[in-house]
Amino acid sequence: MNARSRYPWLVVVVFFSFILLHQSDKLLIGPLTTPIMETFGIDEAQMGLVSTGALLVGAFMYPLWGYLYDKYARSKLLALASFIWGSTTWISAIAPTYKTFLITRASTGIDDSSYPGLFSLLSDYFGPEIRGRIYGLLQLAQPLGYLVGMVAAIFLGGALGWRNVFYITGSLGLLLAVIIFFSIREIPRGLSEPEFEGLGQIGVYHFDRKIALGLFKKKSLLFLFAQGFVGVFPWQVITYWFFRYLETERGYDETTTLITMASAVIVLSLGYFMGGAIGDFMFKRTRSGRMLTSAVGVLLGAIFLILAINVPDENQMLFMILLWCTALFMPVASANVIATVYDITLPEVRSTALSVQYFIENGGAALAPWLAGLIAVGASLETAILSICVTAWLLGFVILLFTAYLVPRDIQVLRDQLSERAEFERKQQSLS
Repeated sequence: MNARSRYPWLVVVVFFSFILLHQSDKLLIGPLTTPIMETFGIDEAQMGLVSTGALLVGAFMYPLWGYLYDKYARSKLLALASFIWGSTTWISAIAPTYKTFLITRASTGIDDSSYPGLFSLLSDYFGPEIRGRIYGLLQLAQPLGYLVGMVAAIFLGGALGWRNVFYITGSLGLLLAVIIFFSIREIPRGLSEPEFEGLGQIGVYHFDRKIALGLFKKKSLLFLFAQGFVGVFPWQVITYWFFRYLETERGYDETTTLITMASAVIVLSLGYFMGGAIGDFMFKRTRSGRMLTSAVGVLLGAIFLILAINVPDENQMLFMILLWCTALFMPVASANVIATVYDITLPEVRSTALSVQYFIENGGAALAPWLAGLIAVGASLETAILSICVTAWLLGFVILLFTAYLVPRDIQVLRDQLSERAEFERKQQSLS
């Protein structure tokens, strides 16, 4: 298959739609927090536990998804993930009590860990010089999905009830499962790597246990894992609690909350692509470029959040501007982390590598909504948001600097391995 044809962009469009609608469903829990709490008569700590349950299930599913993606057809497994998304959302919508909702909502975490196969498949359609922009473009769908979910929660939640909103998003998951199953084609692992340029066909590479275990010997990857552990804490806290923070502690009404959050999400979406584009630009000049870009991004995010939270409640415009600045820099590292994982790992273990990354991220961050809820009960949501986010981002900044120092060596090791494979493929083809 010609990876330079227009078909890869069709794959991008389908996967963009999958992420957009899946994130809308996943992140509805934030805007719908208040009506769900009222339905079951629960407090912040209990509601935080609902989110933590789904995150823990998703975290523990990452290694399984990663292994399956590296061993079997990624396109068919992504269709299965979409089917699971639709089914579990329907089940959570009919839960009659808090305990059953806690369990059924946790089951929605099964498909939340399905993204590594999506990014792995795209890495075989697009080469390393453009991956940051492709991943940044795809990740635009995450905040836009939150925006869609927020609008749906506000305008449909009140009219239809939160359960019916979940029925709608679950149905979209089932529809996308059919589209992915019939429209997305598999492609050989590693085909887009520059070392294989000019080769019409390459060998088939599948999951190798020895190579997978070797991932834990890559120093730069270990630092990325460490950064991932702390780096997602702010995302979970802001996703699940910022909506309620605006309502209850800054005294925003429904319209002001919508305008503030919607505008911040739009700026956030620009930050994904901006981060990927800058990362690609810097990567062409130094192999540490993606990580240096990421380090600057998380540091600026922390600074602007501190400034925003300390703005008086009555100065809504200044708060919004500083929140926009926070949102712009928050996602700068995201696309660059994914691209860097693929810059240093062989194609047949890329889903596994990213799954381990996400497992560590979500394993730690799964505690974030619950921890923030506990802090909020004892102090305030403002204290919870500020203390967790700033601490995590400052730690991430230091870790990313160490990663930037180490990553060039691991990139060179990968390029040498792929060159050896390409030479072997050329010899095999010349003999046939």
